[in-house]
Amino acid sequence: MYDLYIANKNYSSWSLRPWVLMRTLEISFNEKLVQFGTSNHDFTRFSPSGKVPCLVENDLTVWDSLAIAEYLAERHDGVWASDAKARAWSRSATAEMHSGFQALRNEHPMSVGLRIRPSSISEPLQRDISRIDALWQDGLAAFGGPFLAGKNFTAIDAFYCPVAFRFQTYSTPLSVEAEAYKNRLLSLSAMQEWQGAALLETWRDAGHEAEARAVGEWTADLRAK
Repeated sequence: MYDLYIANKNYSSWSLRPWVLMRTLEISFNEKLVQFGTSNHDFTRFSPSGKVPCLVENDLTVWDSLAIAEYLAERHDGVWASDAKARAWSRSATAEMHSGFQALRNEHPMSVGLRIRPSSISEPLQRDISRIDALWQDGLAAFGGPFLAGKNFTAIDAFYCPVAFRFQTYSTPLSVEAEAYKNRLLSLSAMQEWQGAALLETWRDAGHEAEARAVGEWTADLRAK
């Protein structure tokens, strides 16, 4: 049995990636949630990088969300598309998400339970949003949907699930196709499960809260008090 170490579901976009992938593909694991900003925050106890997510299986440790996806792909069917072209495109688009879109990460941090009206949208942020919109349209058109690499949810979709939560939080304007895909991700049972748990969290991390305050006006806070 795998142990998957994650952090707060309201904030931790990186944790969401392997979690939603494993839940949706029905790959069994034990969830190990360690809160940000507590006495147990020393993630080096289980992760060599001191970061989450981290997958542990017996005496083997796999850290980083992309490494976890690739490790799972060696052991389970369905992590990547079966079609070679779709698989190559998926890996390229997943790597782009993994290493890029810094403006989106920095200016629109994930906070599942908040609804925020941004005070402004910088040019770098708009470029990131436009690129993601175009990428989603490309995948849906090339492989027929309803997911980015075809009919099945795969790792590429998991890597863009945190973006769907961000676009929900900030009411980000999207094309018709991208909006429909965002809603498709948000409606997944695993995404609903993650969101439900995130809303029940009463823990607040000062750094993450300050980042969200800096973006603009909070129009709703749906989290448990």
